[in-house]
Amino acid sequence: MNKHYSMIIQWSEEDNCYVVFLPDFEGMVNQPCTDGQTYTEAATHGQEVIELLLEYFQNKGTPIPEPKVYPAHLFQAA
Repeated sequence: MNKHYSMIIQWSEEDNCYVVFLPDFEGMVNQPCTDGQTYTEAATHGQEVIELLLEYFQNKGTPIPEPKVYPAHLFQAA
């Protein structure tokens, strides 16, 4: 499966780590779904969770969500 899912990674003062949200899986899993002490570690953990979710949904016969597409203007510098 070659779908591209988004992650939102942000620092959490409360948790003292980077937390990862998976917007494509909103309502399907608890958010944030993983974390990391560094941004890179959080991104790696996020990718691992995506892979595990896809495998889990496939094995259960649950429909796999389509990746959301965000408008390009959200990413343009002001």
